[in-house]
Amino acid sequence: MDFLWAPWRSKYVADSSKSKKEEYCIFCEFPKQNDDERNLIVYRSKYAYLILNRFPYNPAHVMIVPYRHISSIELLEDNEAQDVFRLVKITLAAIRKVYSPDGFNVGINIGRTAGAGIEAHVHVHIVPRWNGDANFMPVLSNTKVLPEDLETTYVKIKNAIKDIINNEDSLDH
Repeated sequence: MDFLWAPWRSKYVADSSKSKKEEYCIFCEFPKQNDDERNLIVYRSKYAYLILNRFPYNPAHVMIVPYRHISSIELLEDNEAQDVFRLVKITLAAIRKVYSPDGFNVGINIGRTAGAGIEAHVHVHIVPRWNGDANFMPVLSNTKVLPEDLETTYVKIKNAIKDIINNEDSLDH
């Protein structure tokens, strides 16, 4: 059996496994703070929002989060589910426009065993992928190389989302 180690993610796992996680949910609290840039909230929709992952696997690794605090995707109301997947569609288009990835991982980790770092509040991950994006640095140096800071990514994706929302009919073709 082969294993893929991602030791640079240990801070994320450690931070999300603290005992206070039951009483404090960043996915509930960040939208209330109305400080979207600091909290990396790129776009707000009616039932969900788009946020950059502060501990990304790759540049433009984002999450789509319903506002309602629920633990699994099947608990979404139909209007919430439609909004979440509308944002998936818009976000994929925006990341394609800005970063031209070769592919994507789109996933929902439900429960700690499935890899959910914040298991009490379901969210959809979108991770852009490029041919050759895995290299020797994480293995040999315990270092993940990200070629762009989060602030730059934030501005790029926010602008692309705005353009796409303004021309949303073009997504239906």
